[in-house]
Amino acid sequence: MSGVLVMGELSKGANAPIAGAPITVELHRAGDPVDLTALLLHGDGKVASDADMVFFNQPTAGDGAVRHEAADGDAPERITVEPAVLPDSVIRVVLVGSCDPDDESRTFAGVTELTVRAVQTGAEPVVFPVPPMTEGERAAVLLEFYRRGADWKVRAVGQGYRSGLAGVAGDFGIQVADEPALSQPDQPALQQPGGPAVPQPGGPAEEAPTLTPALTVPPPAAPSPTAPDPTPAPRPESPSAPATPTLGRLSLDKGAQAVVSLDKNDREVEIVATLVWDGGSEDRRTRGADLDFYALFVPAETALLGAVEAGTKAGVGHTPKGNPYRPADIAPDSVGQEPDEVSDEEPGRGRWLRRKKRTLSTLGGQDERNAVYYKNLGSVQGEPYIRLDGDSQTPGREVIRMVRPDEQGYVLLCAYSALSNGAGSFRSFGAHVVIDDGRGSVVTVPLYEESETSYWVAIALVDFTAPAGAAVRHIERYSSEETERRPVLHRDGTITMDTGPVEFKDF
Repeated sequence: MSGVLVMGELSKGANAPIAGAPITVELHRAGDPVDLTALLLHGDGKVASDADMVFFNQPTAGDGAVRHEAADGDAPERITVEPAVLPDSVIRVVLVGSCDPDDESRTFAGVTELTVRAVQTGAEPVVFPVPPMTEGERAAVLLEFYRRGADWKVRAVGQGYRSGLAGVAGDFGIQVADEPALSQPDQPALQQPGGPAVPQPGGPAEEAPTLTPALTVPPPAAPSPTAPDPTPAPRPESPSAPATPTLGRLSLDKGAQAVVSLDKNDREVEIVATLVWDGGSEDRRTRGADLDFYALFVPAETALLGAVEAGTKAGVGHTPKGNPYRPADIAPDSVGQEPDEVSDEEPGRGRWLRRKKRTLSTLGGQDERNAVYYKNLGSVQGEPYIRLDGDSQTPGREVIRMVRPDEQGYVLLCAYSALSNGAGSFRSFGAHVVIDDGRGSVVTVPLYEESETSYWVAIALVDFTAPAGAAVRHIERYSSEETERRPVLHRDGTITMDTGPVEFKDF
């Protein structure tokens, strides 16, 4: 296998190619102790059994291809991975750091100068300085190795979990032994819109031998023919239990919707949308299979409650009209006016005008300022309260986080296929979206159609104007043949294809 590590420092979300020779990951830190664990993941994004975990009490896995070495003297704790000799079924190796599981007061706030360093013979090391974690995180996915065709790459992750190893375990198909809080009481089957009832997960855990750090893998569940197994990005769980009903896990039928219940004034709410794709074939994975995740948005301040249901396809030249979603901020006679038509001197409108001058165009998602994507990552610390974690140019996932539901109106989740991908439908790339509120509602939005010559697909609309929470609607609308124009999300939540800015990505 050719190639060596690219010299330098990785930032969060960045990646670099590696060779098939053994590569050793060193954990360096100051302050409180951190334990290092490796998980060997298969095609479903999960471990297959206890044998796929490597840590100080189980030092090898993958027929010896992954090995743990304890800290010794001045040497840091290490895990060595030999990509060239890993079993073919293993597609990712995830490196996890965790605080003392027996002392809940220990968090990463007590860890400083946390760095992982990947060292390979004959190559310069790659270093990932992990960004500080100060929100009570007790475990974190630090680094991952993943296949790209016949080759391997390394990615800096840096995703923290307030729930510690329990949160990591839940994402990668592991249950925590002797932790009843992870099990949910038996629940009735959930009726999908237009589909059969889906049993809810979270029944009693199977008994299994306890391993330090107390992880055990449940027997695999029977696959569902209608719900693809998502592999969303790791995310911290909410620190408090929800006060509203949860959906459990469901997959939307074509044209269906589900409402995620939430308190729109809850500042702890985080809706995570993940575009997941596997490339569909080894040939495509070798060529890159680069999809890009977009969030086109209309903030609550300018959203209109239109005459037709949000998500409806609108024609070219559509003029959005309707009642303001935030009537207290806009005088009734300003409905239908554009932001630059409203005088700052008119009573009751100053705040609205000031906000609009710096944020919106008339058509929401048509303007560059109203799109979060790889050129405009957005922010969750300030407006638009939507952020893309980073650009993945290989099969895997891209993650968009949405906070402050009180600030959101409509968010349209789209995918773009780079020119370098050549022909092939989004469905054939294995693309789908998973939306997770972190509180028990996980909605998968599949694709059902084959469209070989479309560069754009509008997959799902998240409608925050829904009275009970956020309505997730299956959209699946494709651009015309070989057009590069982005979809447009209007202020009334309607969508027009082929009329937005031209996108062109061929790398």
